[in-house]
Amino acid sequence: MLESLSGPWPWYVAGPLIGLVVPFLLLLGGKVFGISSNLRHMCAAAPTPESWKPAFLNYEWKRAGIWNLTFVLGIFLGGFLAVQLIGMPDAGSHISEATRADLQALGVQEFSGLLPADLFSWGSLLSPVGLVLIVGGGFLVGFGARYAGGCTSGHAISGIADLQLPSLVAVIGFFAGGLLVTFGLLPLLLG
Repeated sequence: MLESLSGPWPWYVAGPLIGLVVPFLLLLGGKVFGISSNLRHMCAAAPTPESWKPAFLNYEWKRAGIWNLTFVLGIFLGGFLAVQLIGMPDAGSHISEATRADLQALGVQEFSGLLPADLFSWGSLLSPVGLVLIVGGGFLVGFGARYAGGCTSGHAISGIADLQLPSLVAVIGFFAGGLLVTFGLLPLLLG
């Protein structure tokens, strides 16, 4: 059993399981699948005087966010248990040869961990390219998730399943931005 959990699952297994998340959450009382709102819930839960908090954080976070915070705790706990029970398989071995060749052409040579050390390390962070990729990218992801009213998982899984037009527009924007960065910005920064 542990061996079948240690590798990537085929699309015909993982896809339906992810698709069943939305009806399952609706049966649990109209819960929405998403991660990005948890930062707001954590800030609202912070033990600070109410007069110090902006109006955006003054709400009943226990009623609105305890399910989301429990979900994120489950993600961390599940990840910890998976590493303890299964170990840490070489994530870089699952990258396609075409992607590996494209990344090598851009100067990325290390594929042994979860993230390429050539791009995501303390040494890389201190370089101008690292600052743009890690700090700038992190800011844009956070800003985009807040501006779009949710993250990619929330819009793509729950929003589209709920037939929400704003979620479809957001997902189209996520894909367009990903293509722009992949084929425009990365070659410019790393080339």
